[in-house]
Amino acid sequence: METALDQIRPAIEMDGGDVELASIDDGVVYVHMQGACGSCPSSTMTLRAGIERIILEQVPEIRSVQAV
Repeated sequence: METALDQIRPAIEMDGGDVELASIDDGVVYVHMQGACGSCPSSTMTLRAGIERIILEQVPEIRSVQAV
C-alpha cells in the first residue's frame, strides 16, 4: 500500500500536501489528506483520480479509498 501511495505522493507534495495511510478495513483504504490537501476543495478529485486509481491498479483486493 505504501508503495502505491509513494507513487502519487510527489505530485501531492508539489501542491503543499501529503497523504497518510490511516487504516485498511474490509477492502477499504482510509487515508488522511494533510497539509494543503486537507482543506482543498479539489482533494476529492485528487483522491479519486489519483490515489484511488493507483491503489486499485496495484492492489486488486481493495474496493475503494476514503478520506478520514
